Amino acid sequence: MGDFGRKIDRFIEIFVEQRGYVRVLEGLQNTVMIAVVGLLVGVLIGTLIASVRVMPKYKLLPRVLNGFCSFYVGLFRGTPMVVQLLVCYYVLLPLLGAHMTGVQVSMLVFGLNSGAYISEMMRAGIESVDPGQMEAGRAVGLSFSVTMIKIVIPQAVKNILPTLGNEFIALVKETSVVSFVGAADLYVAFNYIGTNSYEFMVPYLVMALIYIVIVLLISLGIKLMERSLKKSDRRN
Repeated sequence: MGDFGRKIDRFIEIFVEQRGYVRVLEGLQNTVMIAVVGLLVGVLIGTLIASVRVMPKYKLLPRVLNGFCSFYVGLFRGTPMVVQLLVCYYVLLPLLGAHMTGVQVSMLVFGLNSGAYISEMMRAGIESVDPGQMEAGRAVGLSFSVTMIKIVIPQAVKNILPTLGNEFIALVKETSVVSFVGAADLYVAFNYIGTNSYEFMVPYLVMALIYIVIVLLISLGIKLMERSLKKSDRRN
């Protein structure tokens, strides 16, 4: 217990006196920002892909778009996130002559990766909506796209809300790999503290605790949203 107490004292010294908390706050901000932006981009891309994949395939264009979407989903679901980060940062950016920070690349790749997974969630959500909803929208003169946006997709999002929450949690946990492209996340911050204190037990325990708190807060937020949606459905 005495040895553990000394470890805690050393951690507090680095965290407070040497301003390690500044790095932790920066890492926490980057972790949350990458996960949030990744989820939002993923929802946008996933919704577009899901809409294409449930679209009637009578014409050539929908079939071509469906083939492209299938390739996209297979590509991002078939390769690890860290490989996608490395290829984007160290291969594609130099080839294109583009300049992006590690955090910006992480947000982009997380969004593209999340879009592939959310597209399958959204497709399942769309297919769970009563087909009569689409027929009713078309019967009153709405186009396929307008009916999807105004009637079908809002109901699909309600159906897959818990699954979207799980995807958000997965994104938060996967941010631990963004250090491969130089982004300063929570892992980088606590690794800095561990390196300077010459011991990693307490920093990594605190890091794990922060991840657990973030996940619990997300889970609580999803449950509150579900309750709110159920209450609104009862009123209707």
